[in-house]
Amino acid sequence: MKILAIDSCSNVATGAVVADGVVIAEFFINNKKTHSVKLLPAIENMLNEADLTYNDIDVFACTTGPGSFTGQRIGVATAKALAHAVNKPVVGVSSLKSLAYNVRCFDGIICPIMDARREQVYTATFDNKLNTIKEDRAMALRDLLEELKGKRVIFLGDGVASFKDTITVALGENAFFAPPNLVNLRGSSVALCAIEAENPQKYDQLLPSYLRMSQAERELQNKNNKE
Repeated sequence: MKILAIDSCSNVATGAVVADGVVIAEFFINNKKTHSVKLLPAIENMLNEADLTYNDIDVFACTTGPGSFTGQRIGVATAKALAHAVNKPVVGVSSLKSLAYNVRCFDGIICPIMDARREQVYTATFDNKLNTIKEDRAMALRDLLEELKGKRVIFLGDGVASFKDTITVALGENAFFAPPNLVNLRGSSVALCAIEAENPQKYDQLLPSYLRMSQAERELQNKNNKE
């Protein structure tokens, strides 16, 4: 089985093709967040270099969130369009669980964090067999760190760049961080996560997974509450 997986939920745009458990092609772009421009050409270039066409792909996969609302929509819309074009199924997976695949052998708690602004993070926690300890959620960083005190934890995701110093102060020697090549999501991790998820859908059933309202929705709600 060949699976093409993509992610655009953060600053990174990434994708991979995995065939029968073997990563045969992968791309990773972390230079300006212009996913609407870069994602599809990167996918096409990857397939060309691997001597594949869209018809060769059995399943399309993407992260559905959490993360950037715009990035989520771009990734989901791209996966749906490609699957629709060749009449193949799709699989949606969590960006946080896919991140955890990067460091699944860590002897402790795996804690992906994505910067949700306003001192909040999108996060979940897993053991080293990728069993879920806490499901995907949006929460204040301080509350997460209080929850993790006294535990051996590895952090990864774009939230590390924003909060590494705060985490180190709070958790001390129990805080570990993924190396630069593993701190961000990889297309191959999305593919492997999707393979284990085993929940193929028809393309029109795939939807982004939002953990909170967008800024525009919050501003509208605040405006309505004041009227």
